[in-house]
Amino acid sequence: MAREGAFLVEGVIVEASPNGTYRVELPNGHRLLGYVTGKAKKSFVGAAGNKVTVQLSPFDLSEGRILINDLKK
Repeated sequence: MAREGAFLVEGVIVEASPNGTYRVELPNGHRLLGYVTGKAKKSFVGAAGNKVTVQLSPFDLSEGRILINDLKK
């Protein structure tokens, strides 16, 4: 179930951190922290240059959840 008020944006992974977070750059140049949750952590392999869809909350635009269903390589 989607969170109320959340919106989706597309971006590109710039760097991967060892703790499972990713730096994602949006088309407007804004960079944010992206993370993968739950069982998706086991199957997600994020490399620099991968296009991803990030779900953002309207209250905090500095971090978001990377959605696996919309992963584009």
